[in-house]
Amino acid sequence: MTVLVISGTGTGVGKTVVTAAIAALARDRGEGVAVLKPAQTGVAQDEAGDLADVRRLAGDDVPTRELRRYPDPLSPEAAARHSGFPEVTPAEAARSAAELHEHHQLVLVEGAGGLLVRFDSAGGTLADVAWSLAAPVVIVAQAGLGTLNATALTAEVATRRGLNVLGVIIGSWPAEPDLAARSNVTDLPVAAGAPLLGVLPEGLGGAGRAEFLEEARRGLSPWFGGEFDPDCFAGRASAQT
Repeated sequence: MTVLVISGTGTGVGKTVVTAAIAALARDRGEGVAVLKPAQTGVAQDEAGDLADVRRLAGDDVPTRELRRYPDPLSPEAAARHSGFPEVTPAEAARSAAELHEHHQLVLVEGAGGLLVRFDSAGGTLADVAWSLAAPVVIVAQAGLGTLNATALTAEVATRRGLNVLGVIIGSWPAEPDLAARSNVTDLPVAAGAPLLGVLPEGLGGAGRAEFLEEARRGLSPWFGGEFDPDCFAGRASAQT
């Protein structure tokens, strides 16, 4: 496969679960996969971060690499400034991803927040990492009200910067979706200008590894080795009341 950049429309949309799900399917089919997190914020040095969740869910043998960690829940640039720790740059992140790709068929680069969240004082962002690597972008979006605008903005800025938006994934599908969520299943691909590549259920991050793998297979597109059919899912969602 390639290097994929996983970007959310914001914070808390399910990027880490989506990243782990893609990694789990790759690992299950025997494909070498590694995960890079250029900047982890809001987590102390002695606490488990996003990559610990990736290993717990996808497999302890999935190689992961974190370039910087900042304790404050801020953007990487602001967190580096506040802590006094060195910034991470897009060039460093792209170089690290390329190194991992030399030994792994698939490298997943998980961002912090959205596509234009600043990494450093020079204004570098995850979009710059994707551009440097010529890597497709997967947008992770929320299910409910407000997601269409955030998704459209993310996709538009990616396209304007010459990036390829591979598709959009709903990172946390509610057990009882409201009208907005059900409608958004059809509207999100239009907003993104790219296909719906998956829908993962809320709470999946708390699943055991075997259950997580099955839900990943059920909820992700065949592009990732899954079985997700957007038309079938949209039909079931529209039938819910």
